[in-house]
Amino acid sequence: MGKRIILILVLLLLVGCSKGEKEDGLDAKLYYIEEDYNLKVDEGEIHGTLMMPKDAESSTVALIIAGSGPTDRNGNNPSAGENNSLKMMAEALAKEGISSVRFDKRGIGVSAYLVEREEDLIFEDYVNDVVGWIEKLREDNRFEKLVVIGHSEGALIGAAAVKKADVDGFVSVAGAGYSAYETLERQLKAQSEEVFQLCKPIMDELMEGNLVENVPEGLYSLFRPSVQPYLISWFKYDPVEEISKIEKPVLIIQGDNDIQITVEDANRLHEGNPASKLVIIEGMNHILKDAPKDRDKNVATYNNPTLPLNEEFVEELIKFIKEL
Repeated sequence: MGKRIILILVLLLLVGCSKGEKEDGLDAKLYYIEEDYNLKVDEGEIHGTLMMPKDAESSTVALIIAGSGPTDRNGNNPSAGENNSLKMMAEALAKEGISSVRFDKRGIGVSAYLVEREEDLIFEDYVNDVVGWIEKLREDNRFEKLVVIGHSEGALIGAAAVKKADVDGFVSVAGAGYSAYETLERQLKAQSEEVFQLCKPIMDELMEGNLVENVPEGLYSLFRPSVQPYLISWFKYDPVEEISKIEKPVLIIQGDNDIQITVEDANRLHEGNPASKLVIIEGMNHILKDAPKDRDKNVATYNNPTLPLNEEFVEELIKFIKEL
């Protein structure tokens, strides 16, 4: 059972804190410049990076929100590996004259110090931080248009935030179409009925807003007491309901070789916001790279930063932003 839970932790949408940032190791490109760009919060600063085209004026900026767990601003996760997917996304935008900001969420990377105790972190903290980033970028007179791009759990964070702030467009990339409770339920069932039956009573208590004591040792990493407040807050959000409230242009992008989020998720999001544009990309996996359907080979791409982003993904993303 332990090995199954470890696999879930690597691939599932999870909360987690990280105590350091690994440098991406990529050479600086000739077409962009980067600068530190941080957001002041009560506890200190959330650390981010502003990337801008080097030799072109850029009036549009994209705010890129990373996925779950200790995933940093570049899309890298110490549990799953280094892939640089989000930095590559920023580079692709810069090449087309679009600026971007990506950041280490509180509790992660250089922003790890903002969360001293894991039990103090809840989902709304991330939502409120994104609202703060949007307000900061709106006050930056270098930019006229702002689009929010959320990847994986970042898509739900972004959807919940943009309805509270002024943006010109929203992009959901590999975003779940089911609540975290439903997604966890589905993934646990796919792993093992035995594991699911052990987890379900705990999940149901958390769904009711109740903390659970005496979590079995084999499930501790998933339902440890310190992470339960976050899970309780996260379980309350329905991605379909959140995206249905967005009145600005919405793009939903999903790869059909994603072993974490499915095309069904994307279809549900699209049904929740019928005015949105839905793009299903053949052969793309969860980290936005071309990948085989074989699970082991697909997971292997998570730790291969040399693989480029899927070309159709880049094209669709840039087209949507430029048409805003």
